[in-house]
Amino acid sequence: MSIPIRSAALRLLAATALTSSFVFTTAPAHATPGACHPHGRDLSVTFQPIDHTVTDAQYYLARLTLANGGGRCSLAGGWTLYFNSVRQPAAVLSGAAGDTARAQLAAQGLAVARADRAQSGDLYALTPTSGFAPLKPGERRKIDMNFELWAIQKTDAPAGWSISFGGGAAEWVPAKALLDPADPKQTKAFSGDNRPVQTAATRYADDTAQKANLSLQQRLVPQPLSATAGRGTVTISGRTAIRHSAGLSGEAGYLRSALRDVVKGGGRGDGGGTVIRLSVDPKLDVDHDGKADTEGYTLRAAAHGVDIVGKDAAGVLYGVQTLRQLIPVSAYAAAARGARPSQIAVPQATIADAPLFGYRGMGIDVARHFETRQTIEKFLDLMSYLKLNRLHFHLTDDEGWRLQIPGLPELTGFGAHRGLDLDRNTQLHQAMGSGNDLGGGDGVTDKARDATEANLGRRPAYQGFEQDTVNFVGKGSGYYTTADFVDILKYANRRHIQVVPEFDFPAHARAAVQSMEHRYQRTGDATYRLLDPKDTSNHVSVQGYTDNLANPCLPSTYAFLGKVATEVKKLYAEAGAPLNTFNLGGDEPPGPNRWQGSPACKSNPETAGKDDAALMNYFFTKWNRIALTVAPTTAGWEDVVRDDPRTLNLDHFIALPWQNVWGWGREAWAYHFANTGRQVILAHATNLYMDLAYNKDPDEPGYYWANYVDEKSTFTYQPYDVYASATEDRWGNPIQPNPSWERLTPEGRKNILGMEAQLFAENGKSEGLREYQAFPKLLGVAERAWNRRTPDTAQMPAAWDVFSNTLGQVTFPLLSFYKPVGLPGVGVNYRIPLPGGQVRNGMLTANVRNPGMAIEYSTDGTSWRPYPGPVTAGPTVLLRTRAVDGRTSRISPVGLTVWQTGTAYPAGALVDHQGEIYRATRANTSAAPDTSPSSWALVR
Repeated sequence: MSIPIRSAALRLLAATALTSSFVFTTAPAHATPGACHPHGRDLSVTFQPIDHTVTDAQYYLARLTLANGGGRCSLAGGWTLYFNSVRQPAAVLSGAAGDTARAQLAAQGLAVARADRAQSGDLYALTPTSGFAPLKPGERRKIDMNFELWAIQKTDAPAGWSISFGGGAAEWVPAKALLDPADPKQTKAFSGDNRPVQTAATRYADDTAQKANLSLQQRLVPQPLSATAGRGTVTISGRTAIRHSAGLSGEAGYLRSALRDVVKGGGRGDGGGTVIRLSVDPKLDVDHDGKADTEGYTLRAAAHGVDIVGKDAAGVLYGVQTLRQLIPVSAYAAAARGARPSQIAVPQATIADAPLFGYRGMGIDVARHFETRQTIEKFLDLMSYLKLNRLHFHLTDDEGWRLQIPGLPELTGFGAHRGLDLDRNTQLHQAMGSGNDLGGGDGVTDKARDATEANLGRRPAYQGFEQDTVNFVGKGSGYYTTADFVDILKYANRRHIQVVPEFDFPAHARAAVQSMEHRYQRTGDATYRLLDPKDTSNHVSVQGYTDNLANPCLPSTYAFLGKVATEVKKLYAEAGAPLNTFNLGGDEPPGPNRWQGSPACKSNPETAGKDDAALMNYFFTKWNRIALTVAPTTAGWEDVVRDDPRTLNLDHFIALPWQNVWGWGREAWAYHFANTGRQVILAHATNLYMDLAYNKDPDEPGYYWANYVDEKSTFTYQPYDVYASATEDRWGNPIQPNPSWERLTPEGRKNILGMEAQLFAENGKSEGLREYQAFPKLLGVAERAWNRRTPDTAQMPAAWDVFSNTLGQVTFPLLSFYKPVGLPGVGVNYRIPLPGGQVRNGMLTANVRNPGMAIEYSTDGTSWRPYPGPVTAGPTVLLRTRAVDGRTSRISPVGLTVWQTGTAYPAGALVDHQGEIYRATRANTSAAPDTSPSSWALVR
């Protein structure tokens, strides 16, 4: 269907998906004589799922709206639109589904195929055929296109659109993702999806916690074993001195720096004021069980000063972190305004504390999208603040290698870069909608100048999905130099955080495999080659890669792994940091035909005759031995040691079970490992994967393959009874734990070393999004990993209500003004909860998950007022939550009607159109909101 764009204003609207200020050019420099092509910025693509009922969980109907906002040139033939998509276009599938989709596109004069020469991954090319009718200047056309499975979150949308004419340089095409939460055909993935979309009404029903008075113990995250408040306060000022015993100069320096951030001259005094004393007692027994408590501490704040005693230096630092939480929010807020007070008062208190687990971890993926050293260091400081002590650093994957390795320059010269390089001449191909962020050198020209332009004219707040993430925002390229990495290790070590490096093999290894192939093709040196060029095996990974496996039958594979491990060990030695655990990776090896077509496997006497399962065992046995030459223990995903029916025992290996998705048949693996004597770190995806979307709201960024995960998911997780969380499957259907699932035995309990949250980066395209995904989820993780008093199922509702109050009244305000020690910047972009509400009989009532947070409401979409309690309003009201730092949540509408064709709306009317909120700016307007900027304004 073609719709003319009649006015210049409408052409601007179509080409920029509403509010950008792009400058159009109609004579692109690459145009050949006599040719007339629209500039990439003259075009726009809008993606929207339309109907999930065309099949049941096989494929769905999506609609691309292709608009030509240029004034002179038609979009005719000879072009290619490139894009990434986590969901495969159905036209690339085999069988009936592919045939149907190919015919569907052919009828519209189009075809789609995998774009890169290797036919691997998520990069696609949409091209016109001879039947394509030119898209005229000012015209918009709807293109129907089937995609596999479903798309019920906006992050399922294709991303990273660009256009090339005649094989010339590709130019950015502005794109937009839409999804209407009011349309069940767009939000119900298939017949078995019974999870409701989040609305103001569902939130109002769920958010039942009432504001409560919190004890001193309840105000701290994680909660200490005991905390008793005194009757007065302790003054900390520029005269306060910090005294410490031998070996605690680092902890004293950390405290001094933290105090300087919040009080003038903090920690520099000569003792004329109060004194903070730091000391170690190796026999410290905080729980009085007759045994010293590793990482435990006591904190006593009295009139004379503060005494922090740790069982060890780590315990002292955790006492310091507790002291930081005792400082009033008002002091942090003043410091953030540049007005540090001359003195602050903390409550007199006696606190004793020690952790549940010795391993309290967070995994950060920098391979899918890179993050700067400063971002990682900020996370490290926040981890220490929450008493977490392991950073699992996911440094490599199919989409990028992020650590400089001396002697192997191709790993970062080639494998740390992504772009529209179809032949992989200089870099990996564009993936997940990103190359070199908004910078150059990735084969896409004329991208947005900044994130605001990429976000179609609005500065992204990263309080949910933002359009800039489909418009190339995301660090697909980047790496840490050896100096960067050493600095990260030192920064972590000062905070008693061990960094566990992960080099994921043999699967998820495309960046390494192709980098070493690039090396071989360039130099002829096969010393570190990772593939057998004559291998005819066929396999496809979950992410669509056909060329991401390292070959286990090549001696050069182990030469490469040995080189990497040895160089990494040197970096730890240079940093003076412990390398106690080396992670082998090992997850998701595609199969079943991994290497059966490899002549190298057939000719190697050690591998000849082995099936794929035996070859996997062979690989991990050798990889484990290599890693044990640089670290006393190894770790890896559960796939390493068990991929039914294969079971492998490795020396000094710790398993990370993750695939406990209810109904997948792997729910009991963690406990089976522990019960049979294997050491385990819990990493369950259903509760601990922080990159998964918070809930079923199209504007929540993240995937949902295992579950929807929010801070309630992490807080209510019971490490010794994970089945207690099995109340619903990922589609909202009620379930009960299977009686056959293996329960944890008392002996098995001893083998649970700890737990680890994961922050994978497919959708973590900016620092703000990373923080949004992690907070407040990480707060629940810290509580469960540290607090020894895990509530049981009966106790959990009351404990959750207290925790909700703690976050709203104390923790969120502290995070608003959080100053990472030794780094610039203030504040954490935690997710601000959307309020719930309802209007009945003309009365608005509203609530929010975290009591203590402010709610605002608007009846016109322009002016906002504080919500004081039940108030006359309606029937349409917009709600939002405001944090103490002035940031707000996304809008939560109540009683919002869906725009109807042919209806004339009065000025000021508020409507929902395709999942976006519009306000009528003209009287009696019946025009479509998305194409009528003179009649409607988008409410953000």
